Amino acid sequence: MRRRNLTDCSAFIVTIPLLALCLVPFHLSAQWIGYPTANVPRNADGSVDMQAPSPLMSSGRPNLSGIWISDRTPEGEETPSDGFRLSSSRQMANLGVDLPDGLPYQDWLIPIVEERTNNLAINDPHIRCIPDNFLRAYGLPHMLKFVHTPKIILVLNEMNAGYRQVFTDGRALPDSPTPSFQGYSTANWSGDTLIIDTIGVRDDTWIDWNGSVITENAKVREEITRLDYGHLEIKVTVDDPVAYTEPWSATLTQRLVVDAELIDEICLENERFVEHMNLPF
Repeated sequence: MRRRNLTDCSAFIVTIPLLALCLVPFHLSAQWIGYPTANVPRNADGSVDMQAPSPLMSSGRPNLSGIWISDRTPEGEETPSDGFRLSSSRQMANLGVDLPDGLPYQDWLIPIVEERTNNLAINDPHIRCIPDNFLRAYGLPHMLKFVHTPKIILVLNEMNAGYRQVFTDGRALPDSPTPSFQGYSTANWSGDTLIIDTIGVRDDTWIDWNGSVITENAKVREEITRLDYGHLEIKVTVDDPVAYTEPWSATLTQRLVVDAELIDEICLENERFVEHMNLPF
């Protein structure tokens, strides 16, 4: 049985959304938990050598395959690469926390975000079991599994058994996409950095706990670099003139998880959190 240490839930449990995250019923036993991941570089003490070179595809490009989780490792330390310490990102509550003036909201969005922040995100779609778009998924304490092939990268989200497709087969983005939770993504390489362009994301999901959004007009670019064996750096740039006065960027980090597998964390039609908490909606 795997018991997860959701350390950030205890740190932020004063907020209703994170309480929801901690109280969602998880299936904590499954096959293959602890089954050793193949070809993992290890130190003399058996720990994962997180600074070892990145694995490569047959093309010579970095292979992004693996199970990833938000990295909040303290500076100068290294978090063990296992499925027991599942952290959220420091940008989980506010994706613009590192911007000097915060996210550059358009006037119409400012009071909406203020209300959502002040009422502890009581209407958060995450609580109501709506799928999280990829920007938000990077910051939540749920594992993401990248399956990297020459023509497509599949991103499997442990939460609600979600998925995302990033096509690397040279196709163009669609002209008039029907909005979807993950949008439509194509990618190409610039050196050893994978450049992903995404359009067509639905505008009824949030990108952080404060209630920031992107709209159906947004163009999102991710620049993903596998820094070494155990770490990803993801620079995200959002160009959405409906929601923001100018394009903005944030840098997210992920660390590798080994000797683990995805476990169902399902919050769908049988969601009972609203009922249990007696919330007014």
